[in-house]
Amino acid sequence: MTSVISGVKIPDSKLAREATDLVRSYEDEMLFNHSVRVYVFGAIKGLRQKLKFDSELLYVAALFHDLGLIDHYHTETKRFEVDGADAARDFLQARGIAEPQADLVWEAIALHTTPGIPQYMRPEIALTNAGVLVDVVGVGYDDYTPEQRDQVITAFPRGDFKNEFLKVQTCSALKKPQTTFGTVNFDYIEDHDPSFRKPNACTRIRNTPWQS
Repeated sequence: MTSVISGVKIPDSKLAREATDLVRSYEDEMLFNHSVRVYVFGAIKGLRQKLKFDSELLYVAALFHDLGLIDHYHTETKRFEVDGADAARDFLQARGIAEPQADLVWEAIALHTTPGIPQYMRPEIALTNAGVLVDVVGVGYDDYTPEQRDQVITAFPRGDFKNEFLKVQTCSALKKPQTTFGTVNFDYIEDHDPSFRKPNACTRIRNTPWQS
């Protein structure tokens, strides 16, 4: 892989290489390239804002953040974000990474699609979320120079990202729709089947066994 992109160095420690090899063995080129772009965009923002962050942990969080979309890591009852977070924590703990650092990566992945919260948390969490937002829905697009965007895309091409990513996310959501209620993941189901309706929070409150 390209070692430096727009001033951001791709981590090359033993841990980073093992993370790269593991994720590459399960993800296709579209998801893998997206995952590395998330790291680079997040790191660029971190440097621009002069944040102190652990590049290695941010890299692992970015690499693993969509691993829960892969069949091998899919569970029936957990959100795909939690599946990926669990995989990353297991990976780190198996390699002797201390619990606080492993938990930090877990939180970054588990919260990467949650709106309105990650940006107020520790830099690795906020920057994972920021990288996802700019690469998937364009939030913060203009905060990066055309040269920065071009360098990232040249190193890790998007291809037919929009269509392929929507397909992967929709397939995951349809496998376990109950995990998507109250999250942005429900949008994939609704887009696929506009007649599908999620449980209404107001109805659920009114139907509880409490008398008032």
